[in-house]
Parts: sequence; structure tokens; C-alpha cells
Amino acid sequence: MKPLLLSAAAAALALAGCTTQPPPQDLPAMPEGACNADAVQSHLGHKASAGSGAELLRLTGAKTLRWVPPRSAVTMDYRADRLTVSYDDDYTIVRISCG
Repeated sequence: MKPLLLSAAAAALALAGCTTQPPPQDLPAMPEGACNADAVQSHLGHKASAGSGAELLRLTGAKTLRWVPPRSAVTMDYRADRLTVSYDDDYTIVRISCG
């Protein structure tokens, strides 16, 4: 009988984690320094350089820049103030995103 009771308790705990919470009514505004990559998508195909990186930071409002060379692994942590710019073997920018 005890294994059945333990199984029922474990199932109840597991199901308790499945409940959903309603979204907050008032979502906070984007934090100061948050990145917005929409305005710089026209820079795809440009050459990656220190100058282009500085310009992309200025245009997006991001505080930090992360260059991603070809065939590189990057962390998946999200940072609202970071601009991520990927380039290919010819230093041509192929992806611009925030996070």
C-alpha cells in the first residue's frame, strides 16, 4: 500500500508543476540599452570590421557586441543588451540578431 501512496504523491507533485500562470497585466518597458536589430538588417552582406561593429552598436542601442566567426559555438543565454553578429569566411556579415 505504501508504494501506491508514494506513487500518488509523486504524481500529484509532478502535475502541480504543469499549472500555468496568467501573463502579467502590465509588462515592463524594454530596459535601457536593450538591443533592436530591425534597423540594421540592411547591413547583411557588408564586411565585418571594428568600424562596422561600432556602427551596428550605435544603430541598435545595444551595449555589447558579440562577433560569431564561422563554425563557432556560442552560448544560448539571452541578454537584452547584446548584439550578435555572425560572419562567414570572407568576413561578410550573414546574421544580425539581439540576445
